[in-house]
Amino acid sequence: MPATPTVTVLAEPVAPAEPDLGHHGDAEATPGLVDLAVNVRRAPMPDWLADPLTAALGELAAYPDPAPARAAVGHRHGRPPEEVLLTAGAAEGFVLIARALRDARRPVVVHPQFTEPEAALRAAGHRVDRVLLDPADDFRLDPARVPADADLVMVGNPTNPTSVLHPAGTLAALARPGRVLVVDEAFADTTAAPGVDGEPESLAARRDLPGLVVVRSLTKTWGLAGLRIGYLLGDPGLLARFAAAQPLWAVSTPALAAATACATTAAVAAERAIAAELAADRDHLVARLSDLPGVRVAGRPASAFVLIHRPGAAELRERLRAHGWAVRRGDTFPGLGPDWLRIAVRDQATTDAFTAILARILEA
Repeated sequence: MPATPTVTVLAEPVAPAEPDLGHHGDAEATPGLVDLAVNVRRAPMPDWLADPLTAALGELAAYPDPAPARAAVGHRHGRPPEEVLLTAGAAEGFVLIARALRDARRPVVVHPQFTEPEAALRAAGHRVDRVLLDPADDFRLDPARVPADADLVMVGNPTNPTSVLHPAGTLAALARPGRVLVVDEAFADTTAAPGVDGEPESLAARRDLPGLVVVRSLTKTWGLAGLRIGYLLGDPGLLARFAAAQPLWAVSTPALAAATACATTAAVAAERAIAAELAADRDHLVARLSDLPGVRVAGRPASAFVLIHRPGAAELRERLRAHGWAVRRGDTFPGLGPDWLRIAVRDQATTDAFTAILARILEA
């Protein structure tokens, strides 16, 4: 009988796994671990914020009225109230944008960045293009890399998870007629620079750029993650489209009270002082991390977290958990991978304790 011919079966190439866009730092912060995975500041709430929140609890029988908070937030950023849309956190803002702009022909998300913008776009049925910034270039943004025909562009500043703060002029170069430019400034209030009174590189007060939408959050500095309060700033026509996609009374009365309180002159001054203190704590963390073997800090961190690269970081993260410390994995962010970790900035004593443990693990 003739020999049976040998058939070689070629395996189909395996596509790399898509990052889990729905994974966030709170999933890492298991009770009992020291939390360096979540970027929310934890400190006693000041009376000027706690008192209005407490008073708002006596007004819950009435439907929320966003008008006073819109006026207060607008005044803070030099805008009329109709250029402000209050949202149940920045995350709701991304959902509203994605739903309202279903006619966008080519949405582009600049990565690595917070994953909710892309997740919201995909959930709304968009096909999303990615621009991946280069870690070898410290994740700097070149506007020329964004396709000219992109009519919806989303970018973070400062960017989560890289902590890179892009120059305002670089972002402004992305604005053009016929394009909606969404700049996620959820961490803008954590930034500070010598000789700068306000938030360096923020576009929140820019009213001259066509199609600009700025996304803001009050979660990070004031520890309000559970309250859900943020807002969008932009052209009234665009904001009206987003508002049409928003449920009635989406922002609660206590959240509106918080937005009003956090927009006062005293609150902004306190915020600036916190940002300056954070900068010193961040410099301390960067210095300690830079002394460790094989650890590379990405770029020039500007926010409440630092991104590091080290081969074997996925295993390192598990070993840190075994020693009681939670840090944020990097492989769920497009453009990163398992050798990246994000570490929240804490007080210097916590940093010293953490880096001492990390050093022992690396030396083992």
